[in-house]
Amino acid sequence: MTYSGFQIRHLSFHGPEKGPAIVSFKSGLNVVYGASDTGKSYIVEAVDFMLGGKGPLPDIPEARGYDQALLAIAFEDGSETTLLRSMAGGQFKAFEGLHTSIPEVEGKSLGEIHSDRDETNLSSFLLAKIGLAGKRIRKNAKDETQALSFRNLARLAIVNEEEIIQKRSPLSDGNYTANTANTSVFTMLLTGIDDTALTSRKSASSEELKRLAQIDLLDQLIGDTQKRITTISGSKDDLSEQEERLTRAMDNRVEQLALTEERFRAISAKRRTVIQRLETSNDRYTEIVTLVDRFNLLREHYDSDYERLLGIREAGSFFSVLERTTCPTCGASPGHHDPSAICHGDVDVTVSAAEAEMQKIESRQSELMTTIASLKAESETIQKSLPNLKGSLRELSIEIETVVSPDLRKQRATYKELADKGASVREALGLFSNLSDLLSRKAGLERQNERGSGDTSSNDRLTSTVVSTFAELVESVLVQWGFPGVERVYFDTNAKDLVISGKSRTSYGKGLRAITQSAFTISLLQYCADNDLAHPGIVVLDSPLLSYREPDSADDDLSETNLNGNFYRYLLGLGSDRQAIIVENMDPPPDVELGDRVIHFSGMIDEGRFGLFPH
Repeated sequence: MTYSGFQIRHLSFHGPEKGPAIVSFKSGLNVVYGASDTGKSYIVEAVDFMLGGKGPLPDIPEARGYDQALLAIAFEDGSETTLLRSMAGGQFKAFEGLHTSIPEVEGKSLGEIHSDRDETNLSSFLLAKIGLAGKRIRKNAKDETQALSFRNLARLAIVNEEEIIQKRSPLSDGNYTANTANTSVFTMLLTGIDDTALTSRKSASSEELKRLAQIDLLDQLIGDTQKRITTISGSKDDLSEQEERLTRAMDNRVEQLALTEERFRAISAKRRTVIQRLETSNDRYTEIVTLVDRFNLLREHYDSDYERLLGIREAGSFFSVLERTTCPTCGASPGHHDPSAICHGDVDVTVSAAEAEMQKIESRQSELMTTIASLKAESETIQKSLPNLKGSLRELSIEIETVVSPDLRKQRATYKELADKGASVREALGLFSNLSDLLSRKAGLERQNERGSGDTSSNDRLTSTVVSTFAELVESVLVQWGFPGVERVYFDTNAKDLVISGKSRTSYGKGLRAITQSAFTISLLQYCADNDLAHPGIVVLDSPLLSYREPDSADDDLSETNLNGNFYRYLLGLGSDRQAIIVENMDPPPDVELGDRVIHFSGMIDEGRFGLFPH
């Protein structure tokens, strides 16, 4: 095997009614940076997709109207090829030369799935170009082998933003059954020797066959679960963080909701009190009006009686001065009137009785007028208080109807949305948990079969001797980058991962895991190229400098160091036969001169390039 990598020159997207969206790359370092949601990570996904990754490409709003993608590749042997593929997936068309527009000539069809029996597929085409055609890799402990696919290599060269921070070996993709094949590919790149010479051990007991049947069933369940997971937006870590954020948001919303409900209850109680006072005042006012009307009628009766009694008194006074003829009461003549007898119609007695009755009426009239005056004063007080009560009622009603109630409804709706979103996230996490359980069960069954097949490590060629030189190169790279506290780096052949200064790589925070994953991937390219060993010749990294933007902790925060500058300066020294495409959110450090190796997506319509796709 010899080193004969390739390099990407153009990536472009095309649609029937859209202008092309093109990004071009040079040999050596290329940096794509800028605002979020401008298509930077889409480039990483598209490169992987155009090198045989499963489709379709993500359906983002900016990509609507585009239906085909082109990837222009320059090979070490001087040949140039442009690959065409529908953005929905499927097979490829290959055209000679470098193109940024769809060629009008008929291209060569290449299948999207690798086959060692039919070389008219993309994987076989690329493997032949980099000197790895016909190679085989070990796939299990029985030393069974499988044909090498370019997809086995792609995962060691293209690392997306989810994989770059995963807490697992760079040789693991989360699928236990693929770990043997991944390790075999890594060993082949380091040694230049594949596993064609292995002879498989195919004898299987009835128990092994039973477990194989169980494994087949688990494979179906795993496949179904993985399909459901592909519809989920975000990784397991992202979902866990999202669940924590939703929980905090719901707790905060519950507190706000409780305060708003308490405010609603307080204002509603105050409004009920005002309504009760208003009703009581109105009832009392009506009662007073009725009483005053009745008392005025009584006063008129008093006035009428008083005038009648006054007439009796005045008439009596007239009779007392007149000559007596006949008795005005009984009609007896003076000669027959008995002065000693009491006449019931005695004028003096009548006058005295009338005067006594008049005094009573005057007293009652006085009391009645006092009562009427008091009632009128009370009614005036009530009339004066009614506008204030009505005003208070109106203000409270307006506050409830226009402020508190809408706010309460909005908060309840928001809480329901958060609760529904939380349920969806928990369901998604349940899928990941279920997948992990299925994979664990499958791994257990496979380990049992492996134990039954004899020594599982007899043909494991990834030894400390094989990997020690590579680990020294990783150490040198980390030292040049200024990684904190680097003393010694070695590769743990059991964990299939780096140990840095006595600490396993996966025990670092996600920011430092991203940097060490980047060091592993770049060092593998350097090691293969420097030792004339086969390698695709490119690395594509998404968000390697995460510790500058989203550190897990103070130990994970490198924002005060110059590692980012050292990182870019190191990659500027890549040979012209190698290529690195770095995708970052952060601006490159100002003290590193990158020149035209930078593609900036501003995210602003009137400032430079908006993003991958025209705005």
